[in-house]
Formats: sequence, C-alpha cells, structure tokens
Amino acid sequence: MKYLHTMVRVTDIDASLKFYCDGLGLEELRRYENEGGRFTLVFLAAPGDSEAQVELTYNWDPEGLDGGRNFGHLAYAVEDIYATCQQLVDHGVTINRPPRDGRMAFVRSPDGVSIEILQSGDALTAAEPWQSMANVGEW
Repeated sequence: MKYLHTMVRVTDIDASLKFYCDGLGLEELRRYENEGGRFTLVFLAAPGDSEAQVELTYNWDPEGLDGGRNFGHLAYAVEDIYATCQQLVDHGVTINRPPRDGRMAFVRSPDGVSIEILQSGDALTAAEPWQSMANVGEW
C-alpha cells in the first residue's frame, strides 16, 4: 500500500492556486482537464516531496462547498515557520492560529480547508509579532 494524495474540492481554481502555490509554496506537478466531465484536477506537492500530493478538484459548474474543516486538515513541515507565515501574510492570508510557540500555526484555504504548518525539528524561539498575536476565527 502507498499513500497517493488527498483530494480537496475548490470553488475558485485561481484563488486556490494563489493560496497553495504562491502563499504556501507548493508546486504544481500536473494538471488534467476533462471537458466531458466538466472538471479540472491539479496535483500539488511541497518542493522536493512529490510523494505526498494534494489534488485540487475544481468542478466547472458552480456548487456550494462548506465545512472544509470537517475532514481534518493538511499538515506541512517547514524550515522556518516565521518566514512561512510572513510569506502567507504577504499574500493576504490570515494566520488563524499564529505560531506563538515557534512550533505550530494554522491557516485556511479560500475554501475553508484547515492547513497546519509545523516547524521542522525543534521549535523556534518565541518571537514577535507572532508571540503576541491572538487566534482569529476557526482553525
């Protein structure tokens, strides 16, 4: 048995790619568009880790999606949690659970999917502005 990917439905492929690629730093591995089925699949992974993939599924016909958190969350380990959170903020992403402890943060995708960001290795020393930031919304 081998893990392949996690599928996440999205309502706006451009906003989702901006979040996952530009903000979070994932890379697009491949894309499949099916005109007959009226959907697009985009497979993403962290740089250098193509084994753990996220499949964004975009159905061309509008559909309501809610409760993105109800399946759990996606989790990524990063080299510098503060730099990653700053990159997300620079791309207009709200840090719902700031990395006050230098170890863990949560953000949400444009469709409400909860993303956990974990410091690889030991936690970083607590630092401002993260240490004083309050939680925002759900995470």
